[in-house]
Amino acid sequence: MDLRQEVRAFARTHLLDGPADLATRTAAWHAAGLANWWLPVEHGGRGLSLREGVDVVDELAYADAGFAFSSLVGVIGSTLVSLYGDDRLRDGVLGDLGREGGFFATAVTERDAGSELDRLRTTAVPKGDTVVVTGEKLFSTNADSARYLLVVARHEAGADDHPHVAVVVPRDADGVVVSEPWRTTGLTGSPVHRVTLADCAVPAGNVLDGHGLRLLEVGLNASRVLIAATAVGMARRVRDLCLDFAAGRRLRDGVLGKHPLFADKMAQVEIEIETMRSQCRTAADDFDAVRADPDAARRFARRGALKSALVAKVFCGQAGWRVAGTGSEVFGGLGYTDEVPIGALVRDLRHVSLVEGGEDVLRDVVYRRFTAPRVRRA
Repeated sequence: MDLRQEVRAFARTHLLDGPADLATRTAAWHAAGLANWWLPVEHGGRGLSLREGVDVVDELAYADAGFAFSSLVGVIGSTLVSLYGDDRLRDGVLGDLGREGGFFATAVTERDAGSELDRLRTTAVPKGDTVVVTGEKLFSTNADSARYLLVVARHEAGADDHPHVAVVVPRDADGVVVSEPWRTTGLTGSPVHRVTLADCAVPAGNVLDGHGLRLLEVGLNASRVLIAATAVGMARRVRDLCLDFAAGRRLRDGVLGKHPLFADKMAQVEIEIETMRSQCRTAADDFDAVRADPDAARRFARRGALKSALVAKVFCGQAGWRVAGTGSEVFGGLGYTDEVPIGALVRDLRHVSLVEGGEDVLRDVVYRRFTAPRVRRA
């Protein structure tokens, strides 16, 4: 059984037809040997590339985008620990995640800062052989059930060129308080929390090596590509639901599935799906090429956000939303209800354009870094 078939079989058994609670699904995912699939084999993972991860997420999102999102967001923290943590941190954190299949959550967003991350108010203050983290973070996926949190904070002892740090904070550390999950419009299977850190002391070695915001960009490259891939899986599900529905829907003297207008719409959906998949694979290949370099940490830190990752996320958010609209229209009034899965897919597809950098934010990055500078234009 190849990887895609393996994930598809899991999704059919545990996501489409199995219990809906995240803990049960996560335990089954770990038992299948697929949790944290990107971790190196020596740390208990499958050692899969980001290109292979695109297929994993595509298949998961076809069945349940919430679970797909919960399963992928840990790639940010664990990738950064692998690249910028010391040996103790790598062996301890990555080995723990590999053995237990636990979550690595990211705690970055703050109410007053929004997307202007240089305005973060959470602080990291060196104190002896520890660093003390204090602040409040919003919208941290899996935070309550996580084993570790990646927290980005202002470094009170940092230089002008190194004002922020990325710190690994154990979920069970003193001073960590996680709220009840937010009530979200979509992705209901992916819990999002507020995290409060009150004088939370962790070993100084838990601070990753480098500028915190730059490191965050490196980790977001991987997660943004995988978030884009959720749109591929959801769009495929919309297509299949539309085709099944139209095959039996009477229209005048025939069925909707044989009407030229429906055929035109479905052909456009197929074009969107193939283009989204191609964008995701191109971006994943770019990431994997840098990751395979022995000097990957320095190369990633120098490049920051990858253009192809930004493009994939923005494009898939737009194309996925177009597919969602088509699906809703095909089902008519039913497409605006909870009676059929299309309604939930419409709500879930919206997340691709919103999380980990909204479209306007990412377009601004593309313009400033890759369009305005003549030497960096395609």
